[in-house]
Amino acid sequence: MNAVRGRGALSLFAALMALHLVLIQPNHPEAMTWGALLVFPLELPAILLALMALGQSRVASILRVALTIMLTLIAALKAADFVSFSALSRGFNPISDLPLVEAFIRLLTGTMGPVLTGVALLGAVAGVALLAAVLWWATGVWARVVIPLLVARLAAPAALLAIALVVAEVGHAMGRWVLPATPPAAAFTARVGVERIVMARTTLSELRNFRAAVREDPFAGARGLFDTIDRDVIVVFVESYGRTSIDTPFYAELHRETLAAYEERLTGLGLSVQSGFLSAPTHGGQSWLSHSTFSNGLWIDNQIRYGAALSSGRETLFHHAANAGFRTAAVMPQITLDWPESERMGFETVLVADDLGYRGLPFNWVTMPDQFTLAALDRLLRQGDDERRLFAQIALASSHAPWVPVPEIIPWEAIGDGQIFNDIAASGDPPEVVWRDRERVRFQYRLAVDYALRTVFEYAVLHAEEPPLLMVIGDHQAAEFIGLDGRPDVPIHVIGPEHLVQPMHEVVPHSGLIAGDDVPVIAMDRLRDILLNVYSTPTDQRTTN
Repeated sequence: MNAVRGRGALSLFAALMALHLVLIQPNHPEAMTWGALLVFPLELPAILLALMALGQSRVASILRVALTIMLTLIAALKAADFVSFSALSRGFNPISDLPLVEAFIRLLTGTMGPVLTGVALLGAVAGVALLAAVLWWATGVWARVVIPLLVARLAAPAALLAIALVVAEVGHAMGRWVLPATPPAAAFTARVGVERIVMARTTLSELRNFRAAVREDPFAGARGLFDTIDRDVIVVFVESYGRTSIDTPFYAELHRETLAAYEERLTGLGLSVQSGFLSAPTHGGQSWLSHSTFSNGLWIDNQIRYGAALSSGRETLFHHAANAGFRTAAVMPQITLDWPESERMGFETVLVADDLGYRGLPFNWVTMPDQFTLAALDRLLRQGDDERRLFAQIALASSHAPWVPVPEIIPWEAIGDGQIFNDIAASGDPPEVVWRDRERVRFQYRLAVDYALRTVFEYAVLHAEEPPLLMVIGDHQAAEFIGLDGRPDVPIHVIGPEHLVQPMHEVVPHSGLIAGDDVPVIAMDRLRDILLNVYSTPTDQRTTN
């Protein structure tokens, strides 16, 4: 029986393998194994039988166009999933994550340089176009397969079964009905597309609920807030500082030693030091989601919620601090572009990279060392003529990727305009060299976090005689392939006079800088309301407008 006319078996096999590889493409780093090649894609029989049954008819051409577009889009979604799982430990959300594309490109530029980034982006576009061309060719090869009528009739039940499996899996993925999951050693690539449709629908539904929650603020219009605080409040977010620094041996060996040493120094200076753990809304990146969750008292884990909170008019922690007579400020050394949304966050003063006076060389993606940022905080906000107490948020940056080179602690009086850091900034291998070796990247990350911790605790030592209320918070864990920890937990340390540290016992129950494993993890969105409660006149004594 001559089942193939006009095409050689080699072309037919090549087309089959092209479809097979696209359908089994992993969307998670853990699935990237040689065993994935042996997975059977459930859609493949339905696609091949449909193409052969329709032949070269007009309907077949329409089917080929649809298959080429859909499979190319799903392949792109899988690639986005792969990157998202690697960097953020979660899948790609086509609704809320599109704004991250620009941030990802800027990160690549800072890590690999503009030339290599441009080459990579052009390669990605060319790869998508090539994939579409290969799919069009592969479907065309199978559409030209001629099968005898008898074979077609015998194949009809198999085609119906294959289509039934696909439809069943679509229904299962959408939650329309309960069916067995994908059989072992089988793959259902259409599930990725269907799940993204469901994800988009769920995201929009959650957004409606979130907007309702935004309007329910128990502190709206309240008076007597923050009236027990008698000094500056400084909230320091340490970039990529996660629980892995406490629990993962490779990092804990160094970081716990640093924490223990500074615990002894700080307590020896008469400061109260308490620690605990928070659950962050993001992992591997998007620090601003943690900042917004903290200040709004709402769980903000994606860009949609972030935008909704900004546009809601809800009073943040910093609005309440301003109403209580504090001078509010944000010190954001990594902000190098316009930041118009900061006007709605409750900050009276916003200091971004260009405002801090740094004249030294950048540390690749990192604009300036953390020590300079904290020195600029003192110089610009804490040493002026304004007698009001300060309530400030600082986002440190030295422990941000690419973690090369790592600065060194220098005497505070020697910092000047930052040019003293130039020799360090120009030293060592560039990121494109370091990032070829994952173990070397982890080593650099360990050093960078250690530098950030030592810097912020040196700042606490510097001001031990007249200490501010200092809250040191990790913004999120590093990407799992770097941090080696998939949990969302981050440390929080509260340092200052005992009468202000003790009220935070619910959040930081452990004495010292190294919280124990038995310490309960508090969701970061609870922190705003806890702060407003413990540092304010009791609720039953407040008056409202």
